[in-house]
Amino acid sequence: MEEDKELERLIEEEIKKRLAKTKKEEKKSLEEIDTILTLTSENFYNVINGDKPVLVDFWADWCMPCHMVYPIFERMAKKYKDRVIFARLNVDEYGEIAALYRVFSIPTFILFFRGNPVDAIVGAVSEEVLLNLLRNYIE
Repeated sequence: MEEDKELERLIEEEIKKRLAKTKKEEKKSLEEIDTILTLTSENFYNVINGDKPVLVDFWADWCMPCHMVYPIFERMAKKYKDRVIFARLNVDEYGEIAALYRVFSIPTFILFFRGNPVDAIVGAVSEEVLLNLLRNYIE
């Protein structure tokens, strides 16, 4: 009987830990939605045609440099979200859009303003390099 109560207590603690972890992950996902948009063929043109500049990260899940630069992109998105829209487009899922903008290597970052690509950079670059790309739009 004593062992059963201890087992129940341990199970209950584990359930509480997992629920807390799940809630924390959900909160992070919602925060990411607030700062970085996920682009699709359905929303791409609406997003880039707005009045705010849009920095699009063309990436793929298998791309290690894409994963390496993502924390920089995420940090910048939080810092400059009031002035620039930060968005990502998976080139494996939406290759037709990537091809349209001649994205042949990833990561590629393209800055759009009022629907037009105004600047681009290819590769896993530093925050300073990305900041230089945005400089005319955030000052």
